[in-house]
Amino acid sequence: MESVCTVTMTTINDNYLKLKAGYLFPEIARRVNTFAEANPDAQIIKLGIGDVTEPLPEACRTAMIKAVEEMGDRSTFKGYGPEQGYSWLREKIAQHDFQARGGDIDPEEIFISDGSKCDTGNILDIFGKDNTIAVTDPVYPVYVDTNVMAGNTGPVNERGEYEGLLYLPITAENNFTAEIPSDRVDLIYLCFPNNPTGATATKEHLKQWVDYARANRSIILFDAAYEAFITDPSLPHSIYEIEGARECAIEFRSFSKNAGFTGTRCAFTVVPKTLMAKTSSGSDVELWKLWNRRQSTKFNGVSYIIQRGAEAVYSPAGQSQIQQLVNFYLENAQIIREKLTTAGLTVYGGVNAPYVWVKTPSGLSSWDFFDKLLQTCNVVGTPGSGFGAAGEGYFRISAFNSRENVEAAMERITDKFKTL
Repeated sequence: MESVCTVTMTTINDNYLKLKAGYLFPEIARRVNTFAEANPDAQIIKLGIGDVTEPLPEACRTAMIKAVEEMGDRSTFKGYGPEQGYSWLREKIAQHDFQARGGDIDPEEIFISDGSKCDTGNILDIFGKDNTIAVTDPVYPVYVDTNVMAGNTGPVNERGEYEGLLYLPITAENNFTAEIPSDRVDLIYLCFPNNPTGATATKEHLKQWVDYARANRSIILFDAAYEAFITDPSLPHSIYEIEGARECAIEFRSFSKNAGFTGTRCAFTVVPKTLMAKTSSGSDVELWKLWNRRQSTKFNGVSYIIQRGAEAVYSPAGQSQIQQLVNFYLENAQIIREKLTTAGLTVYGGVNAPYVWVKTPSGLSSWDFFDKLLQTCNVVGTPGSGFGAAGEGYFRISAFNSRENVEAAMERITDKFKTL
């Protein structure tokens, strides 16, 4: 009698199948490509994805060139660097970005990485699967999608919301500031200046979140990737400017937008050594130790050349040059705000932030307005609904582009708006 051989196949992580069809930005690219193929003469201006356009600051370029030359000499050559990042960069970050603003952060608590997007997803590696998770709505999609991938959610409903996540709506009605939950949650994602709405948080508002987190032994995952765009001296740049935040918050920062490192990749995450969480058996453990082990195991560090470029951000010349970059994009945002307001649109954000959040006109859905703008003005933005159910009826326009493109796009919208 012949034996029957049962062949099994390799299985996948089924959580990926719960992801909504098409990540927001690839879907935008698909629609733009389809339009471009059908209209080859159209001069499309993209104000959607938040990618920078202006050259790297001279101080950073000079430092990188010098570092490349060092790599050509055996006496100064660098191989594997420390996974946590070189101490000379972490010391500069601690001094300039935190200690100078009253934030009690030690260089040992800073971890250099290749992007905040990566870190906000990878941080889930050190947390358990039974945590309750709160996100604002609208929200940067990476926060949600990485939790889906990690198995922290149930299926998605017809509104695009995942079972297992607590959504905190932020709209014009509540001045784009989420209400503190009435129930306890374990992990809280906050982003200020906010992507996508451009809203900012006062010290008083962040103090409410810190007080809530401390009272409930929650952890705040604070994304401060756009802090360099804050010009109001009363607004905090870091959650560690708030008393007690060392006990309840992890902060993510990036060189992408302030210094134009989107293509060179350098960022950092701050995990205070005073930050604790529970094991499944109920004992306390330092999250710093877990994140250090995670990075040492799964990450090989950012290149020496790039870290030297990031260090140059903190030189006097670097500080002056990145401020010029930030001012340039803020001026773009001001032009966008003023022109869209003149065109009769209701706009938010664009002050202390590089994003302008637009109320879609005439009851148009976010994607309908996207298509109208693309087809009529050949201008690309980002549909608010792609950031969450509460983003429906809104539209994000990015200030990250050349002055010529921003002015041309606004002229088209102002001129053609009557047809929208």
